[in-house]
Amino acid sequence: MSNNPQRYLITAALPYANGPIHIGHLAGCHLPADIYARFRRMQNHEVLFICGTDEHGVPITLAARKENTTPQAVADKYHEIIDKALYKFGISFDNFSRTTSEVHRETATDFFLDLYNKNLFEEKTEEQFYDEDNKQFLADRYIMGTCPKCGNDRAYGDQCEKCGSTLNPRDLINPHSTISSKPLVMKATKHWYIPLDKYEGWLREWILVGHKDDWKTNVYGQCKSWIDGGLQPRAVTRDLDWGVPVPLPNAEGKVLYVWFDAPIGYISATKEITPDWKKFWCDEKTHLVHFLGKDNIVFHCIIFPTMLKMHGDYILPENVPANEFLNLEGDKISTSRNWAVWLHEYLEEFPEQQDVLRYVLAANAPETKDNDFTWKDFQDRCNSELVSVLGNFFNRTIVLSQKFCGSKIPKRHDDLATETEKNMWLEFNAIKKRMEESMSQYRLREALAEMMNAARLGNKYLTEQEPWKKAKDDVYVGENDFEQLQNKYRVENCLHHCLQLSANLAILMYPFMPFTAKKILLHFNISKRANELLKWENAGRMDLLSVGYPINNPVLLFRKIEDEEIQLQVEKLKVSKANYLAANAPAKVVEPIKPEITFDDFAKMDLRIGTIVEAEKVPKADKLMKLTVDLGFEKRTVVSGIALHYKPEEIIGQQVTLLCNLAPRKMKGIESQGMILMAEDADGKLKFMMPNSKTENGSGVS
Repeated sequence: MSNNPQRYLITAALPYANGPIHIGHLAGCHLPADIYARFRRMQNHEVLFICGTDEHGVPITLAARKENTTPQAVADKYHEIIDKALYKFGISFDNFSRTTSEVHRETATDFFLDLYNKNLFEEKTEEQFYDEDNKQFLADRYIMGTCPKCGNDRAYGDQCEKCGSTLNPRDLINPHSTISSKPLVMKATKHWYIPLDKYEGWLREWILVGHKDDWKTNVYGQCKSWIDGGLQPRAVTRDLDWGVPVPLPNAEGKVLYVWFDAPIGYISATKEITPDWKKFWCDEKTHLVHFLGKDNIVFHCIIFPTMLKMHGDYILPENVPANEFLNLEGDKISTSRNWAVWLHEYLEEFPEQQDVLRYVLAANAPETKDNDFTWKDFQDRCNSELVSVLGNFFNRTIVLSQKFCGSKIPKRHDDLATETEKNMWLEFNAIKKRMEESMSQYRLREALAEMMNAARLGNKYLTEQEPWKKAKDDVYVGENDFEQLQNKYRVENCLHHCLQLSANLAILMYPFMPFTAKKILLHFNISKRANELLKWENAGRMDLLSVGYPINNPVLLFRKIEDEEIQLQVEKLKVSKANYLAANAPAKVVEPIKPEITFDDFAKMDLRIGTIVEAEKVPKADKLMKLTVDLGFEKRTVVSGIALHYKPEEIIGQQVTLLCNLAPRKMKGIESQGMILMAEDADGKLKFMMPNSKTENGSGVS
């Protein structure tokens, strides 16, 4: 048991229930939180690991409109998909709740009323955008207009997805409703605000002084930037019909703002599973740790702590180890563009390979900077690290033990021990200690690398000892042969250490790869007491496996990922990108019809068929090409803006339609004696307007 058992409340950011979960969510918070929670449980600490789906707010209503259903139906659908996928992936939540539960509604309502009754809110009436056709105030995502920074005419009220700028609805040029497509009016509405400015001094002391040395630099830096920029009151209510209703008279049509409502979900989820929830939320001895992505830092480090401080009954987070973003194949993961690796699809397409993805995401975790997930790296890490290092050591150990030790745990012969074995176990325990330090400081990627170093220790030892050379087929015959007996004992001694090291590796890898750890223990027939063996204090013991205990037939820990599987995933992403670009291609701008002319005007044009006999680019003019056109009765020099569409050698012999009686015009010092008729296709490519069949040069067009 731990000499100092402690209590931990660990949370992972609540994913929106407007779509499935992807690898960006996993790498950002859910996998790191799970690794840390498993590690603390292995140390015999009291741990509650809490999460759930965030089911209120505009993303849910937008998804409902897109899917032509209700917000509750959307929340139900995606809560189930996310819950099942995370469970199958091995995320060990003690409770995965949802913010549409009755317990949450009551908890959020009580929290709001507590602050309201203490007169801690500021009430403000201000003008906001209103859709007169639908008789409702609009959330930022229901407002669209032209971005003032890049000119994108499809920018939302909170962000321009083209240039990435954060916006306020009032920043937009010509804002309109995405529901009715009509222009908006301004209308007065009352809301309640948290006066963040009044808590700025406290936040400065608590974060900038109190957590300068123990919070990650990205977290500390973002908080400092916000505080130094000056905090402003922030609304806790909105004019919406989906969410926790504001529990006040004359507040119809108003709900709690999702950023106020959602973090209270951690409290309500704790209430759901234990009547002793207050010891996790109100006892200063509890370590509250929030795992999240960098886009949630402000909410968990400034706004939610301010809410807790205003209430007065709750503890504050001890640490907020936020990760940066994980990109995909060099591009930002995007739900709207379907540019993602969806967890539920991965689990279907790579069955029983949860730990491969867990390993790759942990080894490439964006702990200090944005990182990139590529399918090629996924394949390389699986094949060259998991298969060739970890899997190879374990498989060789089991196969050799079956062959030379009768499929049983052999004896350890301490009289044959050398400095090699002693140094190997000394280094193993040093690795364990380094892992403890790294895990405690939330450097999980570093800890995983140490675990792999322990596997390399075993590979190195097994390769150096070469038990297959010392053993003979008749190893159990000729007991009077001293040399043969000594070789037998050396083989047993080597494989005993390798088997004990394998069991120890199961302990070190368990936070990261729990399925593989359990698979290792199945080989030793100790799965029934696996939970007891998988305690951190047991790592480093040389007696985890009892001598003489049977060993099961070997099962590969990992399989090789083939090129065809990777190519399939890459092609899948290419299709996603192509579909998105096709669906969101800008509408073709059709030029308005020019002013009406008479037949006499048209009859003045002299259109003739000619053949291009010479062509060359005009120097210092990217678009212009100098052409010589044979009209049969004469040759004309024509300057045409087709150089970006054709090469000179491609158009020699090309018949064209030439406007012959256009007044000559000098271009780049060359007199152009006519104009060639061209058409532009849907892709912007210029095409020659020419007869269907070969026509005599000089023929008129009418």
